[in-house]
Amino acid sequence: MFYKDERLALFIDGSNLYAAAKALGFDIDYKLLRQEFMRRGKLLRAFYYTALLENDEYSPIRPLVDWLHYNGFTMVTKPAKEYTDSMGRRKVKGNMDIELTVDAMELAPRVDHIVLFSGDGDFRPLIASLQRQGVRVSVVSTIRSQPPMISDELRRQADNFIELEELKDVIGRPPRDYPAEQRAPVAAQS
Repeated sequence: MFYKDERLALFIDGSNLYAAAKALGFDIDYKLLRQEFMRRGKLLRAFYYTALLENDEYSPIRPLVDWLHYNGFTMVTKPAKEYTDSMGRRKVKGNMDIELTVDAMELAPRVDHIVLFSGDGDFRPLIASLQRQGVRVSVVSTIRSQPPMISDELRRQADNFIELEELKDVIGRPPRDYPAEQRAPVAAQS
C-alpha cells in the first residue's frame, strides 16, 4: 500500500531484478518504472546498483547504466572481480549488498517508504532495521518463477510484497533478442 504524500526511495539490486524479470520473460522499462513510483508517492531517489567489468572494451550493461544516469537514477557501480572457478570457467563477482545497505540506512531518516527491488535474503536484517526506524519497506521480486526469486524470510519481513509479474503490464516490455553473450548481466550474485 502506498500513500500519495509519503516520501519514497527505490533501491534496485540490478542483477537480481534483471534475473527475476528474465525468469518471467520480460525486460524492465526503467522510464515506466520510475513513472509508476512517482505516481505512487513523492519519489525522492531511485538508486540502481551494479558491478561493471572495466577491462572489457564493450560492456553490454554500459548503455543501460549511462541511460539510467542521465534519466533520474542515482547510479552506484563498482568494478566487478573476475576469477576462474575450480572447473576452469571464467566467473564474475560483483556483490553490491553493502553499498545498498549503507545508502538505505543513511537515507532512512528522510523517507517514509523504501521499495527494494531484490529477492536476496541477505537484506532481511536491513529491512528489520529500517522498520525499527519507522520506515515502511516494500519488496519487489517474484514467487512465480521456478525456483522463486525471493527468499521466504525477506518476503515475511517486508511490510508489503509486490509480485514483479503483476507489474509486467505497467513497467515491462518484450525482451529484446540479443546475442547470447549480451543477455547475461555483467555481474553475478555471490
